[in-house]
Amino acid sequence: MNATTFPLLAHPTLVVLLALASLPTTLIAQQAVPHAGNHQHAQHQTSTTGPHKGPLKAVGNLQAETLVTPAGLKVYLYDLGGQPVSVQQSRGVARLSVEGNAKRYRYDLFPSEDNALKADVDLSRVVGRQLTVDVQLVGAAPDTLAYQDVTVLSPAQSELDAVAITRQKVCVVSGKPLGSMGNPVAVQVAGQRLFVCCAGCVDALKANPEKFTQARPKVEVVKFTESDAALITKQAVCPVMDEPLGGMGQPIKLLVGGKPLFLCCKGCIKKVQSEPEKYLAMVYRDGEKGSERVRGNVVPAGTDAVRPDVFKVSDADKPFIAAQKKCPVMDEPLDAMGGPYKVNADGKAIYICCPGCAKKIAAEPQKYLAVLKSQGVDAPAIR
Repeated sequence: MNATTFPLLAHPTLVVLLALASLPTTLIAQQAVPHAGNHQHAQHQTSTTGPHKGPLKAVGNLQAETLVTPAGLKVYLYDLGGQPVSVQQSRGVARLSVEGNAKRYRYDLFPSEDNALKADVDLSRVVGRQLTVDVQLVGAAPDTLAYQDVTVLSPAQSELDAVAITRQKVCVVSGKPLGSMGNPVAVQVAGQRLFVCCAGCVDALKANPEKFTQARPKVEVVKFTESDAALITKQAVCPVMDEPLGGMGQPIKLLVGGKPLFLCCKGCIKKVQSEPEKYLAMVYRDGEKGSERVRGNVVPAGTDAVRPDVFKVSDADKPFIAAQKKCPVMDEPLDAMGGPYKVNADGKAIYICCPGCAKKIAAEPQKYLAVLKSQGVDAPAIR
């Protein structure tokens, strides 16, 4: 082999590269492909997974772990016992080809700080494509190490997260748009990788994953049909603004979980997209047929008292409990102390974590309604 056929010889000062130049071409070829006889080469070995989650392949008396990512290539070496082998005096070449493209791309491999031989190269354009990587290494063993890996380049986790965040749109705990509170936080629960708007929502998700991992109703903007006039008359008000439908022009029609829901204007669409369960429950009573409506931000008065003026909640309260989330007195989750419970604050329903908070709300109802208002919560009226 000469400098023309193997460009690594552009580094003549490196003894290991001179050693590579002196090797017979047939030796490298023999290690790259199987042939007759009892000698075992790399291609006869069964690949497993290495410490860095890359394929691990026996090459001569060593093992090579090859990582191909959108940021480039890395090769880690180990002895047959799995212990890392230093590559600080080693060099290499990787030749990469993409399925469907006859061209081969050559990259020099040099030592990195984490004891790998690496080539920094942008491979993001071939994500999802099958790649064939031919690797030749010198300096780590008496002979040149040569092997081939075939892999499909997967997106980096950051790229997968960006796609997932775009699809999820909102925090599964708070309902706020992802990104509105800084970088979304990834949480692995119930076999899923979900995102929350901030670190404050992580514990709530981990404590009750079943509550937050249920599939959210799909929200679609659709065109009107001839039958919609009767449905608009029946619904009467926008569940977001509590304004008469038609008061701001032609109502907007949505399908939420396959059920029609009408809004007063386009500005209300994002609210429904962020909390579809809440607005669906406001228009359709739980457990009843879709034609039954809940008018606007209204809940029935409590009937099952746990003490004077403190009531157990019902299914009709669920969307408002989901919207309020925390007790305005204790600033604790509503279910933290056996709640939620419902109290009447000047004709509006406030949900509390325990009956003990009722006295404070009774003494200063407007104070706690203002607390909720500052948090973006509009307490429902009690009918």
